Amino acid sequence: MNKSLAWGLLILLLPIVSADTDKEKKAYELIYQDVQLLKKQLLQLQEKMEKNAEDLNNVKDQVKELLNLAKLLQTEQADFKANQAKIPAQYQILLDKLETLNQQLIRVSEDLIEIKRLPTVLPQLIQQQQQQPLQEQKKETKEPEKKTAAAPVKKGKETKKEEQAPAQTPQQPAAQTQPQPSPSARLSPQDVYNMANSDYLKGNFDLAIAGFKMYMEQFPESPLVDDCLYWIGECYFSQKKFKEAIDQFNDLILNYPNGDKIPEAYLKKGICFVELGQKEEALSVFKLLVSKFPLEEETKIAQQKIKELTTIK
Repeated sequence: MNKSLAWGLLILLLPIVSADTDKEKKAYELIYQDVQLLKKQLLQLQEKMEKNAEDLNNVKDQVKELLNLAKLLQTEQADFKANQAKIPAQYQILLDKLETLNQQLIRVSEDLIEIKRLPTVLPQLIQQQQQQPLQEQKKETKEPEKKTAAAPVKKGKETKKEEQAPAQTPQQPAAQTQPQPSPSARLSPQDVYNMANSDYLKGNFDLAIAGFKMYMEQFPESPLVDDCLYWIGECYFSQKKFKEAIDQFNDLILNYPNGDKIPEAYLKKGICFVELGQKEEALSVFKLLVSKFPLEEETKIAQQKIKELTTIK
């Protein structure tokens, strides 16, 4: 009985044990599958990390290149600023050289003007040289007359000869008198210009205008003709004849667009319009000056004038 009961119990327990073993097998299989899945995921994560590391290295390399470019740009910018700081000095050197060349050109042109005037001046000089011996003869003839007047009077035929002889001498120089040259023919171009400029500095504006106009008429080929036009405009400006000044500055700008006084002419023309109350005309002139001559000193004044006119309501 006991054996049969034991075998019965075993038979009853077998399916339970087998079921437990099946469950354990399934649990192990599931665990194994999970482990394999985790391994795959881990491998994928490693691959992604390697790719991210490569990307990070690439990013680092790009950052280094950008840093190098930034440093290069900084050095280039510093060099540019240094070169830009040198530009005003170089510009001033060029202006000085141009000024010296301009002075040399003026001297050469004055020499050429003097050479061209020689055909008209030479006859006058020759006349002066011819008159000098005649004047010396006059002095010589006057000296014996004084001596004869102081000498004792002689009697007889000798006194008659002495009275008749000097009567013919004073008529000779009187027949050969020549006209004197005009004062302007004796003056050089620089003398005429300096006289007119001196009158301007002294405030004799009418005389200065007449002097500059005389220079322009007598020496039309001189390189100082454009300066004469400008200073005539300055004379009118000082006399508060703003319309006449504008006309002179317009003549200068139209006839001598490459002259060295053009920026100053634009500035003074704009100021004339301001004095006349013509705001729009003044603004257009100042803006034209700024666009044409951005590096000139007059441009800074024009920019200030533009601000003043635009802020005024």
